[in-house]
Amino acid sequence: MINLPKGTRDYSSIDMSKRNYLIQTIRTQFELFGFDSIETPSIENISTLVGKYGEEGDSLMFKLLHSGNFLKKRILDFLKKIKNNREIVVNNVEKCFIEHMSNKALRYDLTVPFVRYVVMHKNEIIFPFKRYQIQPVWRADKPQKGRLREFYQCDADMISYSWSLWEEIELIQLCDEIFTKLNFPIIIYINHRDILRGLVEIAGIKNNLWKDFTTSLDKWNKIGRDLVKKEMLSKGITSLSFDKVAFFFDMKENFYHKEKHLTIALQNSEIGKKGLRDLSFIYRNIKNISLQKTKLEWNISLARGMNYYTGTILEIVPFYNKNFISIGGGGRYDQLAHSFGLNNIYGVGISLGLDRIYLAMEHENLFQTVSNYPSKVLFINFGNEEVLYAYKIIKFLRKKGISTQLYPNAEKIGKQFRYANDNNIQFVISIGKNEINKNKIRMKDLQKRTEKEYDNINNVVNQLTKKL
Repeated sequence: MINLPKGTRDYSSIDMSKRNYLIQTIRTQFELFGFDSIETPSIENISTLVGKYGEEGDSLMFKLLHSGNFLKKRILDFLKKIKNNREIVVNNVEKCFIEHMSNKALRYDLTVPFVRYVVMHKNEIIFPFKRYQIQPVWRADKPQKGRLREFYQCDADMISYSWSLWEEIELIQLCDEIFTKLNFPIIIYINHRDILRGLVEIAGIKNNLWKDFTTSLDKWNKIGRDLVKKEMLSKGITSLSFDKVAFFFDMKENFYHKEKHLTIALQNSEIGKKGLRDLSFIYRNIKNISLQKTKLEWNISLARGMNYYTGTILEIVPFYNKNFISIGGGGRYDQLAHSFGLNNIYGVGISLGLDRIYLAMEHENLFQTVSNYPSKVLFINFGNEEVLYAYKIIKFLRKKGISTQLYPNAEKIGKQFRYANDNNIQFVISIGKNEINKNKIRMKDLQKRTEKEYDNINNVVNQLTKKL
């Protein structure tokens, strides 16, 4: 039985028409905002990726075996060790295999490879550097609806030796333009990691529990307050500490009400106050610029699980279906380049999940205007002589940007028309011996069921341009 690997899928020509529409819309806006395109390899050194995402990220990474006969040689070496050393235990087996048989992995996201690229090409890049990537990534996650093991991310990032909150504002505006073009209203949830650090500080939570705190907090809207509390307690966070800050994560009021409460709570936390100032700057300036299809909402429980986030964090969900899985996210990562040996460089970016946007738009029936079939015109095949005569017209239409195809064989006319109808090709052009003798072009509109003869190709182009 033939099967696909779990967490992967095929895309039909209809699927690809919609996906290409999304990619083109996103790409156009990326470029209008001044982002340049780069690509990085699908495979990265494990040392590049490990430690950047947290324990969960490291465990979900697809590690690759060395190529060729390397595996066979290492197994033979390992069997010799077992024979000569009876003290080798099971725990050493995994370590031995990983160390000796894999030093590469499929990329987990596009951000870490991008920063690796910046560090390697820092002398060639003009800063501030704005880049976008639209490429697949891989995660060994449990497959479910909206969660594939191979999926596309569409990333736009800015990296610079200086720091500016206008970069966050630009990214929010970018998302608003993209989803306005898609006619897809969204909510962008915003928060700041320094605000969370301030809350951890006033709650008396130890610094070594910071990662455990954010990992559990990020599940607040998924599993609820009680289960998050249970998980935090199991990791060593006290009930008293949890109760000191849980009030803020439940707040449903507007930005200014939350700001008032946090200003009082964080008055003795310098890092908390900094995060609050940053968020206030972004929110107030966004309000002055205005958004079209986007609602910006402060979600104090938003934590973003990736280890590399340091400041502003963002998450995008559909406006009409807030319980839908996230369709994008991002934030500031001012220390990520430091892990590659490059200091005092600041980064911020947004990542859109192409597959999740696709599912969400399908759910909202927003692909109605997308053509599922590229071809607009089919030429009937009457035989070699007629095809050679018609070919100069076919080439002319293609040069004018009109998708045109020739039926490959001179089969029954009815079969050729059925092919056009089944493939949603609206116009069929017939040039048989009669049309050649009269120097005419006969075109039928299958949707309107009308047929007309034209004297020259320019008239055909004019009609097609109007109707298409």
